[in-house]
Amino acid sequence: MHRSACGTDKGNLRKTNEDSMLCMDSMGFYMVADGVGGHNSGEVASRLAVELMKNLLLSTPPDGVEEQDLPEFFNQCLWHINEEIYKRASAAGENTGMATTAVMLLLRQGKAYIFNVGDSRAYLYRKGELKRITEDHTYVNELLKSGRISEYEAEVHPQRNIITRAFGSEETVMPDFYQFDVAIGDRILLCTDGLYNEVNDEQILELIHEEQDLNKLVLSLIKLACDNGGKDNITVICVET
Repeated sequence: MHRSACGTDKGNLRKTNEDSMLCMDSMGFYMVADGVGGHNSGEVASRLAVELMKNLLLSTPPDGVEEQDLPEFFNQCLWHINEEIYKRASAAGENTGMATTAVMLLLRQGKAYIFNVGDSRAYLYRKGELKRITEDHTYVNELLKSGRISEYEAEVHPQRNIITRAFGSEETVMPDFYQFDVAIGDRILLCTDGLYNEVNDEQILELIHEEQDLNKLVLSLIKLACDNGGKDNITVICVET
């Protein structure tokens, strides 16, 4: 069995919240999306991604999919989502150019399956340690991986918000896929960059380690992000196995 808590806040500076989230405890599925685009179209993109995913899972529950077929099953779902958002983003109108990140978690039979596009993140907390599972699809992360900038330079880089992969930005999308066994007491955190740009990994670890109540933990993480600046929308889902 697992339990979860989720929360979202527009932060201190944004007029609207362009993040969306999905918590389907009965299915063991969780999703966070961070929309980008002007005229509130980021909100449209993230909400569309979440709604499409929910409808796809309700029409074809992953419980009926063999374990070895799950990556392909989700790839098909994500390609469909990308196609729909790209169609609307390519059309003339106020949603032109809209896109969204997304990070997703499926828990099934003692395993975690994570899919990621963009710079929303998944973390694993286990036995007092916090590990980042996903890799940011950003221009700055590419510079960092190639050794052209340092970790510190990446944190303060003026172009750190430029994402290199998103739903709706191109005709096709290539999600990253991660799979691992879960243990009793593991906590998996899904979040948008509004959290980790304001709250560093050490602060996230400290809060997860100290707070046993998941709802209080999510609220504390969001509050700390707002206290530290709250320059972006903040969305957090925490799942404990």
